[in-house]
Amino acid sequence: VKVDEQGLEFVALGIGKITAKAKASPQLRSKLRDYLGPRTNGIIETINQELLEPAREELKQHGKNGLVVIVDNLDKVDSSPKPWGRPQPEYLFVDRGEQLTGLNCHVIYTLPLALRFSNDYGTLIQRFKNSPQVLPMVSIQLRDGSQCGEGMALLRQLVLARAFPNLEPEERLEKITEIFDSAETLDYLCQMSGGHVRNVLRMLNDAIKKQKGLPISRENLDKVIQNLRNERTLAVEDEEWELLRQVAKTEKVTGDDGYQKLIRSMFVYEYRDDEGSWFDINPILKDAVELKKCLNS
Repeated sequence: VKVDEQGLEFVALGIGKITAKAKASPQLRSKLRDYLGPRTNGIIETINQELLEPAREELKQHGKNGLVVIVDNLDKVDSSPKPWGRPQPEYLFVDRGEQLTGLNCHVIYTLPLALRFSNDYGTLIQRFKNSPQVLPMVSIQLRDGSQCGEGMALLRQLVLARAFPNLEPEERLEKITEIFDSAETLDYLCQMSGGHVRNVLRMLNDAIKKQKGLPISRENLDKVIQNLRNERTLAVEDEEWELLRQVAKTEKVTGDDGYQKLIRSMFVYEYRDDEGSWFDINPILKDAVELKKCLNS
């Protein structure tokens, strides 16, 4: 462990090698679980005493307040059940929650969104002594269907900042036609992303490849969106179209498995306003023929 004014650096080549081998070998992962499982509490205690406490003290000597560890990608934990029937997210975050909170430092975990709809959600809050913080989509429209000006302005800047990182926000807006054939094409990109940051950047990248240069035309952006729509509709099962129809009608999602799959598959996005959470269909799917048939039936 190296500590200086810049922060904390872990040097763990041995652990890295073990992790790489374990990823490639289910048998090795199983052996590691069998060996480490009964020793978990002792391992956590050793980490606290031998690693985290000395690191925290050294950080304080450099004027830092403490140590924060971010454990990312746990939101992608497979939802398949354990051999005894317990879903993997509930087993990890509820059954083993006390161990996850045992590290003597601030820890931020990313959680599978489906846990919000689990019957164990209350127990989860008790384990971590905090309610999970949900990061909703950037709002592109309000509940009544009108455009959300603030959210759209943020998405425009998100896109333009990639091209003009050193310009002021107002100066970037003057450069729109260097990237898009019109301001309306940029707005269309933002609207079709549904406010999903990763998706708006993916669509932007695909549009640049399709255009083979700049500025991006509305025609080529339409082709990119149509391709994405085709990909998504192939993944939607017949009964899920009916669930999507219910979401379009009620703006709500319940806790059953069907609705959870809609969220995991990004068929449905969550938004927040002063009234709380509300849900809407991924804009890419809204023009799908199958959904229009459900809405008209």
